[in-house]
Amino acid sequence: MLVRDRMTQTPVTATPDTSFNEALRLMRERRVRRLPIVERDGRVVGIVSEKDLLNAAPSPATTLSRYEINELLSRLRLRDLMTHQVITVTPDMPLEEAARIMADNKIGGLPVVDAQQQLVGIITETDIFRTMVEMLGARRPGLRLTLRVDDHRGALAQIAGEITRQGGNIITVGVFQDQEHAQPIVTLKVENVDDAHLIEALRGMQIEILDARHS
Repeated sequence: MLVRDRMTQTPVTATPDTSFNEALRLMRERRVRRLPIVERDGRVVGIVSEKDLLNAAPSPATTLSRYEINELLSRLRLRDLMTHQVITVTPDMPLEEAARIMADNKIGGLPVVDAQQQLVGIITETDIFRTMVEMLGARRPGLRLTLRVDDHRGALAQIAGEITRQGGNIITVGVFQDQEHAQPIVTLKVENVDDAHLIEALRGMQIEILDARHS
């Protein structure tokens, strides 16, 4: 799956000259938490988050009057608040790579640009979470198994073969590296199978079952 498959193709944007008040209004009306900042030619030159705007507002302990606060904020422009060194990705980047960039840089969204640095979309942590929900089969009922599996060739094929032999169907499969053990953790969701028979068969294959439940 690529970024283009999950990104929002028409993100809400602003320009460097957009005012603080207009940016806050846009975010609240369109229910977004960040705005890519683009020039008139569509090039991305920055990004501003809701947190950036809130941090720019005076502290509640200020001695300024409400009129003075509104006057101060009305003069602010996004060029004064935005992150200039914005991290971007391309539509053809694998989704997991975009997720890694977000996690490594502790950011919640990435503008998506083409070869000319023109904005073509935005990918956010919400898009990643929704994808994870689908990949783990959270919306489909079935037997959810968490297994610790030996890291050798054909291990997953053996498990899949046993599920097929019992007439079951694998809805989803995910492989995760256990930080405390050498063996990977495999999460499966299976349907159309007798729970007890499958669990007994897997244990007979010397597979450690960490969790088994319907979800």
